[in-house]
Amino acid sequence: MAIPSIQDVAAIATAIGVFFAAIQLWHTRNRAVTTFEDSLSSEYREITGRLPTEALLGEILTPDVQKTHFHEFYRYFDLTNSQIFLRQSGRISKKKWTFWAEGIETNLARPAFAAAWAEISRRAGSDFSELRRLIAEDFKTDPRRW
Repeated sequence: MAIPSIQDVAAIATAIGVFFAAIQLWHTRNRAVTTFEDSLSSEYREITGRLPTEALLGEILTPDVQKTHFHEFYRYFDLTNSQIFLRQSGRISKKKWTFWAEGIETNLARPAFAAAWAEISRRAGSDFSELRRLIAEDFKTDPRRW
């Protein structure tokens, strides 16, 4: 059996090094995506923490309470639109997107959110195009495929 040359050993060592570097980059990217998604989840909790619990429970708000929290509803829809755009851009994982899309659909079915969206979408002109499209497609398409 022939003894491998220095060049052969160096080539094998380089290939092994590249393999481990690629694995490390993949893990680093996944951690960065998770951290980014977690920051958006924290922003969601911060926004919904300012909304009346009744809205989150699917109860109808009085017009005064609905109006008082209009800004928080706007922030919620702005965050939602951003989440959709980020999924479209590939910055949100499929697993997280599936969870978020179900939450968006559930929230929009709640009377207070539906009322706020009706008002905001009417007044916002062409803003929230990603959310408008997701709703128009009945939450059936993944924005990553748009």
